[in-house]
Amino acid sequence: MPPRTFHTNTEEETIDLGRRLAPELSGVVLLIGNLGAGKTTLTKGIVEGRGVTTADEVSSPTFTLVHQYGPALNPVFHIDLYRLDEQRQVETLGLDDLFSSGSLVLLEWAERFPSLLPADRTEIRLEARDDDSRVITVHATSYPAAPVLG
Repeated sequence: MPPRTFHTNTEEETIDLGRRLAPELSGVVLLIGNLGAGKTTLTKGIVEGRGVTTADEVSSPTFTLVHQYGPALNPVFHIDLYRLDEQRQVETLGLDDLFSSGSLVLLEWAERFPSLLPADRTEIRLEARDDDSRVITVHATSYPAAPVLG
């Protein structure tokens, strides 16, 4: 499936896009973008769109590394690898178990550790513009992939 590009102008529009994307996402999803690009904001909408908690309950896992939202049987994991510098630090998180759990796993800054990532994943790239708008590109890296708002 070719990449899809979306434009948002406000934080609420970015959250709403996350809500709309949520039913289409599965497995491992990389959230790629600079600091302030809107990765956690988009995550708020994805998690709410999955019906596991409200957007207000979602926060950045920068210091805790991993947040789990929702019931134990069908959680959404939100992971932030920003503060980790070495692959061995990432390996202690048990990502392989999360990747094979069937849960939705949202990863921030994971592109820094490409050898640890599964080939089957979705990449969401967020780019903040000078006018506070966002350009958000969604691309599944494997086939067959579920359609993403397509």
